[in-house]
Amino acid sequence: MSPHMNEISKLQQLMQETGLWRANHLRSSEVKGMPTGFPELDPWLPDNGWPRASVTELLHPHSGIGELRLLAPALASLSQQQKRWIAWIGSPYIPYAPALIQAGINIKAILIIKPTSIADQLWAIEKSLASGACSAVLAWPDKGIQPKHIRRLQLASKAGQSWGLIFRSEKAVKQSSPASLRLHLKPGDKINSSNKSAICVTIIKRPGGWASGPIDIRFKGDLNSQKPLFPDITTPKSAPAGKLQSRQTTSNARPGKTLVNARLSNHLPHPRLNNDLIHTRSSNALDRN
Repeated sequence: MSPHMNEISKLQQLMQETGLWRANHLRSSEVKGMPTGFPELDPWLPDNGWPRASVTELLHPHSGIGELRLLAPALASLSQQQKRWIAWIGSPYIPYAPALIQAGINIKAILIIKPTSIADQLWAIEKSLASGACSAVLAWPDKGIQPKHIRRLQLASKAGQSWGLIFRSEKAVKQSSPASLRLHLKPGDKINSSNKSAICVTIIKRPGGWASGPIDIRFKGDLNSQKPLFPDITTPKSAPAGKLQSRQTTSNARPGKTLVNARLSNHLPHPRLNNDLIHTRSSNALDRN
């Protein structure tokens, strides 16, 4: 092989291993993303929907502005159509199960992972994405994540065909990131002073396209309408959970202690639900307004 051809081969290998893409090698338009559930957003996203096997960054000023309601239709579809886990890693609040059920999410597919250090958190995110056992991985690494970590997560997401969702502070908007899709989220205006609300989405990075202007997403339905009934929570037998191995921390390792806790209480009170999938009466919340 000539030196020139050898260099081309090395370049192609590098692009495959790192997930780099070229503008003239975009995927066919026949490939479809996951519908967001919001027709006004789909045309702005690559493949007309959420990416199926890559990392999406959601940058927001604080939790509870509607970021989970924005993702709920896609998460509901994954939980109902796939027999894989939806992992929540390092979430700042406890997921409120009645709100998830009312949003159509099968909570039997929810896997809560609570790492005790940033190193364990990054490890759990990467292993969950690459395992093939998770259809989606939601993670809140906050300040502990760096571009080199996101690049690894991008590769892990592709290997496990899993959708990675990284929630970060909007302070990272101006920072570079290997994530294929980056969204800047801001609170939307209330509609007629009711509980129905909106969120403003600005795409700051996407494959094959420029950044977008503000996109207003109006949420439909009212999370305060009724109290959903709890089903019995059991581990899905068909989910390949065995591929997710627990890891003990080096600083607080105890016999039998793991990072995985998939149990959700079915005896929680039903507080007034606000803008997002939230618990407004105590600190047991994922989103607050």
